[in-house]
Formats: sequence, structure tokens, C-alpha cells
Amino acid sequence: MTATSPVIAVHAGAGEWSDDAATGIAACAEALDAGVEALANGASALDAVVAAVRVFEINPQCNAGTGAVLTANGELELDASVMDGSSLRSGAVGALPPFEHPVDVARAVLEDGRYHLLTGDGAAQFAQARGFVRADPERMITERRRAELRQGIHTTGNTVGAVARDQRGHLASATSTGGIAGTEPGRLGDTPIVGAGTYANAHAACSCTGHGEAFARACAAFWATEHIRKGAQQTADDAVAKVRDDFGGYGGLILLDAHGKVGISRTAANMPHGVGRPDAEHVVGI
Repeated sequence: MTATSPVIAVHAGAGEWSDDAATGIAACAEALDAGVEALANGASALDAVVAAVRVFEINPQCNAGTGAVLTANGELELDASVMDGSSLRSGAVGALPPFEHPVDVARAVLEDGRYHLLTGDGAAQFAQARGFVRADPERMITERRRAELRQGIHTTGNTVGAVARDQRGHLASATSTGGIAGTEPGRLGDTPIVGAGTYANAHAACSCTGHGEAFARACAAFWATEHIRKGAQQTADDAVAKVRDDFGGYGGLILLDAHGKVGISRTAANMPHGVGRPDAEHVVGI
């Protein structure tokens, strides 16, 4: 493996997979296929993480895009963010009404360059002005999520994410979520906040999942990238422990350093995840 061999890591969220581990692992494998293919064809790390997250967003078992959890009003509010570690540019959307691929809209915010985060109707207007088509909520809302709302289930769902290093050694991260089931409309967790649930720089890239308020208060993704000198796995373990011990939150994260080392850690019961390289078989687990 050369110093700049491409690598991508993904997660399908920390929370709901205890009774359906095979589905979570399959979701990670499909996302890895898309990300690895992009990297093998010379795409940027940013291209690769977006490609992987797009696959998760159309998987109704995940909590991102189609199949995302519903607010207390029975509506979808979608959050997504991307960050390019080579330029430190980022883009995010929060409480976005139904669009099939929130991560694409987040990338459009990054490429526009004027903002980091757009929310709600403003984010929707921005998306439509750039050619994105607002989706039919009935097509994106699943019966499982309607049942959760009727039963008063308040799950954090399966936030998804990816981190990658490309052939040039550049790093990037992306995260996408529907948030917490049954929450008040307008709630934002860690996913769309730079440094909270998503971060990338020249040294590391991180994507988080779990109790968003705790990860946000811990600035978990930024903290992990800042402490990467301790090694990817040790830093990942320390970051999720910090979220648990200092802020009472559970969840997990994936962390990739500039040398292609991957750290995967969780305090939640399960977190489907995987690592892929163009020259090797995928490694996936729960």
C-alpha cells in the first residue's frame, strides 16, 4: 500500500441495528461499493464520501433521506454536511424539507462558498434555485416511521456517514441524518454543525453518529481530528468516551488519518461500519 493509496470508511449509524444487523452491514457494503468505485476512478475524497452517503440516503432502513425519522408534526426534516479537508471548505443543510439527497444540497452550499449552513425553507429555496427537485414526502416517508410516531418512539435513528482519502492524499467527510424521531420541529443536532458531527482537515476526517446534543457540546469531530497524533483507533476511543463521560451521550464515530489508518469506536450497542480500498476486499462489521 503506497502512502497515497485511496481508502474510505463508512457507518450506518449507532442505534437501531440490534435486531437487523445483516441489513446494516449490507447497507455499508453498498455504500462502500459506490465510494471505492469513485476513488478507483480518480475521484476526489469529497466525491467519494458524497457517493457513499447518497447510497445510504436512498436506503429506507437508514435515517437519512428516504426512511428518515419524523418530527412530532409527522414531517421530515433532514440534515447533512460535507467538509473538504484540503481546503477546509464546508457546507451543510439543516431541517431541510424532503429532498432525495440532502448531501448533494450540502455540497452545493460548500461549492457556493458564501455560507456554511442553510436551514429550513431557506435551504429549500437555495436547493431549488440550483436545480434540485423537492421530493414528494409520501414517497420518502415509510410506514415504519409513521408507526414509530404513533407509538411515541423517540429513537435517534441511523445517522450515516463516510470519511475518505483520495489518490492525492486529500481527506473529506460527509454525514446525513433525519435527526431524532418525534422531536420538536426545527431541532438541529450535531450532523450539520462543523466540528460537532463532521470535520476534516489535512490530518484527519471524522463522521459521528448518536446523541447529537452530546456530540455537539463535545465538539467531538473537531476534538478527534485535533488529537489524531495519538493514533486513529486510540483517538476514536477517547472521543466517544469523552462524549459519554463528560456529556452523558452515547453513539460512535469513524476516524481516518492522513496515513490511511482508520479508527472505529462506539458506546452504542451496535454501529454497522465498513472500510474499503480499491485494491482489497471490503471489511464490514456491526
